[in-house]
Amino acid sequence: MDLSILKKKLSVYRSDKNRLKNVPDELLLEILAAWELWTGPASNFYTAIGIDFRRMAGFIGRAKKLKQEGYGISEFKEVELENPQHQNNIVNFSPCNGAEVIWGDGKIIRFSQVDLLVEFLKKAA
Repeated sequence: MDLSILKKKLSVYRSDKNRLKNVPDELLLEILAAWELWTGPASNFYTAIGIDFRRMAGFIGRAKKLKQEGYGISEFKEVELENPQHQNNIVNFSPCNGAEVIWGDGKIIRFSQVDLLVEFLKKAA
């Protein structure tokens, strides 16, 4: 996302004393996403969106907490495994001996081996 757009979005939440108030969670997650993609010096990022570094630390902290709690997670994405021999083990219509995960709207995903579950979760993240 272009940083000038983020700066304009943030300007909506500035008070008369030029303080940011009531910044919504969605915008905090957008700031975090832009921050994670930023490759230059941190001070340039702060300047580009018009935030003091102390205030930015609070925003990033709140956004990371939201992300960790699962806020703003998108819909389920299908993950293709690279090793074709494991694909036959994933679809198992007999009772599951490995692990079962209830994902999203109550869909059950069965894994015959815990290693497959770990690999799936790493790719889904």
